[in-house]
Amino acid sequence: MSSRFLAVLACSFLALSALAPSVRAQDAAGERLFRARCASCHSLEAGQNRIGPSLNGVIGRKAGSVEGARYSAGLRDLGITWDAAQIDRFLANPRAMVAGTTMAIAVTNAADRAALTAYLESQPTRN
Repeated sequence: MSSRFLAVLACSFLALSALAPSVRAQDAAGERLFRARCASCHSLEAGQNRIGPSLNGVIGRKAGSVEGARYSAGLRDLGITWDAAQIDRFLANPRAMVAGTTMAIAVTNAADRAALTAYLESQPTRN
């Protein structure tokens, strides 16, 4: 191996290592926010609906589709699949996105929404 290759490899490793703490910090912030703002109404366990539906596997799931969950007609008929952008939009102002939704909590801070969304994306889907 050439010394130039090793130098590039070392720089790449250092750059990736520098990102890891910020990703962990955002995930920890998202978990704290989830526990404080979401967990009283939502679970991350599959099949465990509370006041709101389980958020297990929410990324990539059709809105209003969790078996046994209570949804407003507006959310059942929304016709979207949840992705980071849709979750961000919904959290910013649920009632503006879905008329008649029972979701009463808005997360107005963009950094908090990003941390929550990243946390939800990082959760393994459980069956």
